[in-house]
Amino acid sequence: MEILLQMFALENLLSSGGGGKGKTANSLLLSSPQTFTAWCNSHLRKAGTQIENIEEDFRDGLKLMLLLEVISGERLAKPERGKMRVHKISNVNKALNFIASKGVKLVSIGAEEIVDGNAKMTLGMIWTIILRFAIQDISVEGKPGWGPTPTGRHGGEPLTNVSSLSPSWKDGLGFCALIHRHRPELIDYAKLRKDDPMTNLNTAFDVAEKYLDIPKMLDAEDIVGTARPDEKAIMTYVSSFYHAFSGAQKAETAANRICKVLAVNQENEQLMEDYEKLASDLLEWIRRTIPWLENRMPENTMQAMQQKLEDFRDYRRLHKPPKVQEKCQLEINFNTLQTKLRLSNRPAFMPSEGKMVSDINNAWGGLEGAEKGYEEWLLNEIRRLERLDHLAEKFRQKAAIHEAWTEGKEEMLQRRDYETASLSEIKALLKKHEAFESDLAAHQDRVEQIAAIAQELNELDYYDSPSVNARCQRICDQWDALGALSQKRSEALQRTEKLLETIDQLYLEFAKRAAPFNNWMEGAMEDLQDSFIVHTIEEIQGLSTAHEQFKATLPEADKERQAILGIHNEIAKIVQTYHVNMAGSNPYTTINPQEVNAKWDKVRQLVPLRDQSLIEEHARQQNNERLRRQFANQANVIGPWIQTKMEEIGRISIEMHGTLEDQLTHLRQYEKSIINYKPKIDQLEGDHQLIQAALIFDNKHTNYTMEHIRVGWEQLLTTIARTINEIENQILTRDAKGISQEQLNEFRASFNHFDRVSPRGLLPRPHAPPVCLQGENEFSRIMSVVDPNRMGVVTFQGFIDFMSRETADTDTADQVMASFKILAGDKNYILADELRRELPPDQAEYCIARMAPYSGPDGVPGALDYMSFSTALYGESDL
Repeated sequence: MEILLQMFALENLLSSGGGGKGKTANSLLLSSPQTFTAWCNSHLRKAGTQIENIEEDFRDGLKLMLLLEVISGERLAKPERGKMRVHKISNVNKALNFIASKGVKLVSIGAEEIVDGNAKMTLGMIWTIILRFAIQDISVEGKPGWGPTPTGRHGGEPLTNVSSLSPSWKDGLGFCALIHRHRPELIDYAKLRKDDPMTNLNTAFDVAEKYLDIPKMLDAEDIVGTARPDEKAIMTYVSSFYHAFSGAQKAETAANRICKVLAVNQENEQLMEDYEKLASDLLEWIRRTIPWLENRMPENTMQAMQQKLEDFRDYRRLHKPPKVQEKCQLEINFNTLQTKLRLSNRPAFMPSEGKMVSDINNAWGGLEGAEKGYEEWLLNEIRRLERLDHLAEKFRQKAAIHEAWTEGKEEMLQRRDYETASLSEIKALLKKHEAFESDLAAHQDRVEQIAAIAQELNELDYYDSPSVNARCQRICDQWDALGALSQKRSEALQRTEKLLETIDQLYLEFAKRAAPFNNWMEGAMEDLQDSFIVHTIEEIQGLSTAHEQFKATLPEADKERQAILGIHNEIAKIVQTYHVNMAGSNPYTTINPQEVNAKWDKVRQLVPLRDQSLIEEHARQQNNERLRRQFANQANVIGPWIQTKMEEIGRISIEMHGTLEDQLTHLRQYEKSIINYKPKIDQLEGDHQLIQAALIFDNKHTNYTMEHIRVGWEQLLTTIARTINEIENQILTRDAKGISQEQLNEFRASFNHFDRVSPRGLLPRPHAPPVCLQGENEFSRIMSVVDPNRMGVVTFQGFIDFMSRETADTDTADQVMASFKILAGDKNYILADELRRELPPDQAEYCIARMAPYSGPDGVPGALDYMSFSTALYGESDL
């Protein structure tokens, strides 16, 4: 305002324009009422009204009182609403008394003259109001005359050379210079010409009315066509320029403060949006993953289940580790955002429903619970399928052997050959049937084994149980049919037994001994070819011991074979000796010596093959034991190492000395040393893969599983990252609060004194206020500062914020509200155009989008409520 404050020699002007009674009246008569009318209307329009005739419209005193209330910002006494002369005089007297209360002497101006429409007195009164409320506020600094002026020249002479309210205003350059000094973009001063006053004046008046909200108070013709322009009109006009530019300067200051506050709010909102998106993405991934881990639908084959196990390994190795890092980064971002909000005097950030850090931790816990259950289920399913495959193969072998044995038996039992046989033949048939019954009884155990295996397959949910059940049912039905047919044939033979007198005991003895021996050989071959499943060296050693015991029985079995063959030889001798009509075969059995010898040779061949299988399995179990020990040796080192590092981090966070930068450097070096340990974790993962591939399910040499190591490693990385983030936030707080290193050391010593029970930098929140605090309200206020998220603990960061909070120099909601009030021209609301004029485009639109409509009685269309917006910026209401 320097150019305006220095452009008048106010003392001279006041003496010349506000002198004696006569002079004032005469000069005011020469003054154009247009100027005073425009000046009055520039204020009355703020109250929603105006005047048309300055001599008539103030006669009832109502608009005169309204004018004084607008320009002073104060309330006058309640006006009289009657239309009688006494009411009008009372209103005018109230206005004149208010002017006098402001230290203004009213000479020869009475209420009656104003009510009667005395033009001289009315104009004199308005001039007195202008002097007191528009010009008196302009303090004169320095010497009279213009201050700095535009440097453009015209014809080699300065464009302006105004020392007082002289005829120099006639060329219009004074008004143009005044505008150009404060709003150079509105007038191209270099193009103005001193010899074209009409253009200059009209340019200044039009620009002032259009861009500065200054109504047109004079016509260019009134100035150019007068030897000496009316000083009071000029002074009134120029005072309006002063107030316009003064308000603009206040608006600029207010706009700067608002821009600063909005920039902080916009940055914080962006951080909040980033947190919400990252939290949503992580929760969505967990939501998609848990159903996959909880899916317990088993597959029918070992290959399919092993593929599921491989998919789970890929998830643990490839898909989950980046999500662990995202979870850690989310917590770090949350802590950094809360620190920035505290430093800018904003309320703590509360994420959306279900997106709190605790919600994410709970969801993560559910994910890890599903993980553990899923892996256990996979391993159990693989064991079950392994058992099922073994049982199914055993069922097929036993069923095939039994079905081969039963082949043709029903047809044999249904023969009626005894009806035409001789006595000797009948007796032979009877003995043969007795041998068959013995054989049938020997096979009953096999049928029961087949049924038991089928039942076990059903209990283990074997996928092909229907076909197994059908085959088992056929065998059982056939077994029942054989029993019934055998009983029927036995009864028929017994009926003819009295007709039989002789029987060949040797054939019968051969059949009775050969059948069990044949069954024993078949069982031995079946056992020797039976597959086995073992998981430890002890189990394979048990099988080897059983096999050695079996081999020890072979000499006795060979004696039985020789005895059976001896019986057959004796039969042949008897047949040959006594010419028995036996047709060269044993009538009581289908087993012959050649078959016995062939099966015996097969048993002798299978024994060394079984030896080799047991040796190979023993070697495989030895290799599995080596893998167990190899994994255990590493795990027993890595597990304690991780635990030691976790304890060291807890001590470091308490015992660190030096500046925060030194501590941060030390922690980052410590973090680097931990990360360098990662190859050992990867090596252990490789050993774990070998164990999984070998289907090793237990390890007695260590208490550490790969899952324990993974969880410990992830916790170690997360803990060191959180500790580093805490130091970074302390640096932010220290720099923002102006805390010295000595103060930080004192804060740390005080905090550690109370933190002895918790070496993690977390004080438990007390359940009752300490005695030193003045009441529960004070305690609640302090706890809202140090524990804004109600986590139940007090961090060192929250402790520092509390200790330094009272000394912080921060903006407040009242300061921002006052700044908006200046931009709004003292109104209780603000318009969108005013925001766009005073603020940068992005911040103006930010305010417009968030400000609620103004609902006060003095509002206009489009009015915005900047007061509720200001309190919302600081968390005192909803934004």
